[in-house]
Amino acid sequence: QVQLVESGGGLVQPGGSLRLSCAASGSIFSIYDMGWYRQAPGRQRELVARITSIDSTNYADSVKGRFTISRDNAKNTVHLQMNSLKAEDTAVYYCNVDLKTGWGRPATPYWGQGTQVTVSS
Repeated sequence: QVQLVESGGGLVQPGGSLRLSCAASGSIFSIYDMGWYRQAPGRQRELVARITSIDSTNYADSVKGRFTISRDNAKNTVHLQMNSLKAEDTAVYYCNVDLKTGWGRPATPYWGQGTQVTVSS
């Protein structure tokens, strides 16, 4: 089994910062892409940022210049540093990791349970 445990969400004022973390554990053979998605009430889940195994990154246009994704391969962890937060960033943030659980098995996406980020004064 594989577990993704997220942390770092909460309530912050506009212009503030938060740092999300997601740690993968369990039967992990290898990890490939890691990323963060978000879903606001009444809206579809959307990509926020992704990072490949060679640290190539891509971001949603709405967060470019404000959010930074990074990973720690030794700890199977991905982080999302969120600065200059806006009310429209309010959503549940989900960690997503593509990984293999054994040799010869296909890479499969796994999801965290989600962490709430609320930006409000």
